[in-house]
Amino acid sequence: MTGKAHKYGDNVDTDVIIPARYLNSSDGRELAAHCMEDIDANFSHNVKKGDIMVAGENFGCGSSREHAPLSIKESGIACVIAKSFARIFFRNAINIGLPILECPQAAQDAESGDEISVNLEKGTIVNSRLKKEYSVPPYPAEIRAIIERGGLLK
Repeated sequence: MTGKAHKYGDNVDTDVIIPARYLNSSDGRELAAHCMEDIDANFSHNVKKGDIMVAGENFGCGSSREHAPLSIKESGIACVIAKSFARIFFRNAINIGLPILECPQAAQDAESGDEISVNLEKGTIVNSRLKKEYSVPPYPAEIRAIIERGGLLK
């Protein structure tokens, strides 16, 4: 997968990813329309299918709502790369089929607008602007199968 980077900082919590005022819906398209709007009002207009979200430490902290990774996935984001993830966010993302990768150096080096390529099978991230490749441990086969099926449940 290859897409444009959308970069955010540390401690982006689930209330920022999808504000609580929209939690009365579980419709992915509606959630996507409001994804990140409190810190990036233009996110839903600028993101294209296949883009990559990049963030700092502790991405997805806060409440354990599945709405947060769902809003990211439905917005068109193909993968999230961060320095670190809140554990419950990590599991919720896998459960809905959103690949997320912990790679502190790739997250630190990337800038918004960079072209980022991810190969989940090989465990590589490539930043085209920097002409730099990063290695991450590839997912175990059972996790890759969940992601390839689009999540645990339809």
